[in-house]
Amino acid sequence: MAPRTAKLAPLALAATASLTLGAAPATPTATPTAQLAATFMATAKYRDHRLAVAAGYVPDQYCVVNPGEGGGALGYPHFNHAYDGSTDPKKPTALLYEGDGAGHWKLAGLEWMVVDRDGRTDTDDDRPSLFGQPFRGPLPARYAGQKVHYSLHLWLWKRNPSGRFEPFNPKVVCRPGTTRPRPAAPATAPAAPGAAAPAAPPAAAPS
Repeated sequence: MAPRTAKLAPLALAATASLTLGAAPATPTATPTAQLAATFMATAKYRDHRLAVAAGYVPDQYCVVNPGEGGGALGYPHFNHAYDGSTDPKKPTALLYEGDGAGHWKLAGLEWMVVDRDGRTDTDDDRPSLFGQPFRGPLPARYAGQKVHYSLHLWLWKRNPSGRFEPFNPKVVCRPGTTRPRPAAPATAPAAPGAAAPAAPPAAAPS
């Protein structure tokens, strides 16, 4: 009897061929379907978290939640700054993982980030696109060292009911205590010696 792997080989070869035919190098004329196939082929290996880290993707220590309305989260971004500014479907700037806190990681999505040329949020003449989708932005910097930028998310490895290219996925959840702490409110400066105490508010008039 033929080995089981031999029976599976034709199917695997056929599947690979069908993707490879569509996985042309990123060019201005590449179709969205071809670009998605290229992304699938290039990032499938990163389902093994160890390979992502070995390739230069650095885990963020915090799980990122949607700061606005709508809920959802990004999960744990893993940035590879060698791919800052990439619009290559095979080289996302960040991989987005779900983590269980016990060292198990599950690849969920991808992100591409491109710095805005003039650093202004009121102009967008340099907006990039990928997969037939315009990048979001220009977006303001959200942490020290970040610049005004464009961003595109792709939920290739976990279904997003809000849409494949939406920035946050309601099916991704950050566990309690894993998100970035909010900045502490600035402490009130002590009154200078001899300074007058603030006046008491006037008493309310009887009703």
